Amino acid sequence: MIRINLLPHREEKRKARRQQFYALSGLVSILAGLIVFLFYSIIGGYIGSQEEKNNFLKSEIAVLDKQIDQIKRLKEQTQALLSRKQIIESLQRDRAEAVNLLSELAKQMPEGVYLRSIRQTGQRVDLIGYAQSNARVSTLMRNLEASPWLEKPQLVEIKAIVVDKRRLNEFSMNVAVTRAPAQDADKKPGAQAAASARDKK
Repeated sequence: MIRINLLPHREEKRKARRQQFYALSGLVSILAGLIVFLFYSIIGGYIGSQEEKNNFLKSEIAVLDKQIDQIKRLKEQTQALLSRKQIIESLQRDRAEAVNLLSELAKQMPEGVYLRSIRQTGQRVDLIGYAQSNARVSTLMRNLEASPWLEKPQLVEIKAIVVDKRRLNEFSMNVAVTRAPAQDADKKPGAQAAASARDKK
């Protein structure tokens, strides 16, 4: 009977398998390393691109912040100019209103009535004066009510006094000033002259 020793053959197969295993393990390790490298490279590229975008956005935001600050300053300057304009217009209107008020009071004052004090607070005018009779005070109130510049006269107090041995009635009343509309201001002589000058140009 012939005996064959298979040990060397099996040992060679085992060596070949071990070599194949080591080779496959090496290839898998290399492939895993390449995959990890590519993954980190791609992630790094994304991160770098995102950082560039973030930096660009930050720079644009800084520019917009500067523009917003400029707009705020312009708004504040515009508001300040508008406030000054309103103050100037109010002063001009009040100056013209004072002239109109005195002129209208002189026009509407009936005979036998004299004013001792005139005080204006906003649109209200407080009047203190003397009248020869109660009827003349009533006439004054009717005249003020019919005036285009004055309205709502209210009698506060009336009492009999003696001034320089004369018996008079001292009265206190208030009346409201009617604000002239803008279109009425254009009808004034100065405004008409300015309008005619513009038309000639």
